[in-house]
Amino acid sequence: MAITTKPGRNVFAAMRQGALGRCPNCQKGKLFSGFLTVCDTCNVCGENYSHHRADDAPPYFTIFIVGHLVVSLVIWAEVTFRPELWIHMVIWIPLTIAMSLAFLRPIKGAIVALQWANYMHGFDPDSEPEIPAE
Repeated sequence: MAITTKPGRNVFAAMRQGALGRCPNCQKGKLFSGFLTVCDTCNVCGENYSHHRADDAPPYFTIFIVGHLVVSLVIWAEVTFRPELWIHMVIWIPLTIAMSLAFLRPIKGAIVALQWANYMHGFDPDSEPEIPAE
């Protein structure tokens, strides 16, 4: 089996394009067809995205980031202002939900673009097709 060299792909540029919801290949097409639904193919260059495997990574990273930010802010607010419990609830619950929704889509786009840039999960043209589980 001969080892083939694939052209290098800029991982950070691809992840930036994915986070912006654009195709990491052509930087013009849409990556998403819905809020979190990844297009099967790019509408500009035709890059196939049907085999991506973002799975649980975007929610995990979203929870990780939002949790660290919100808990840090809650502790700071408690130590500095000592607000009533109902004030904490009025501020932090909506902020946590809003931040989670704001971060989830860019993180998913960055994960899909990371897979594309590293030729993972079917993005490698030389790999054998994956057999779907029954």
